[in-house]
Amino acid sequence: MLREEFKKCIELCNHCSALCENCASMCLREEDLKKMVRCIELDRVCAEICRTAAMFMASSSEFVSEICAKICQVCADECHKFPDMEYCKKCADSCGACAEECLKMAA
Repeated sequence: MLREEFKKCIELCNHCSALCENCASMCLREEDLKKMVRCIELDRVCAEICRTAAMFMASSSEFVSEICAKICQVCADECHKFPDMEYCKKCADSCGACAEECLKMAA
């Protein structure tokens, strides 16, 4: 059975992963792609670590939550640089919430 304390973090990791994938896909459609490169890179890395963290927590392991929190925060900071892009804003908000919850798990 899934440990109760992991449920919220797993949910936030899965949501963050989906929004990061969406953000990366939308950024790839931007006219000035060069300015979006770092955002796209971080979106992809963040999506992957969030999926991995959720998988580990589903098996009752908290070992990746600290690195997940760090990557999510870096991704959130990058996405915040594009406040006029709704998908970046949603991604940043989700990454920030995920980072916060993952830090709780790491403590």
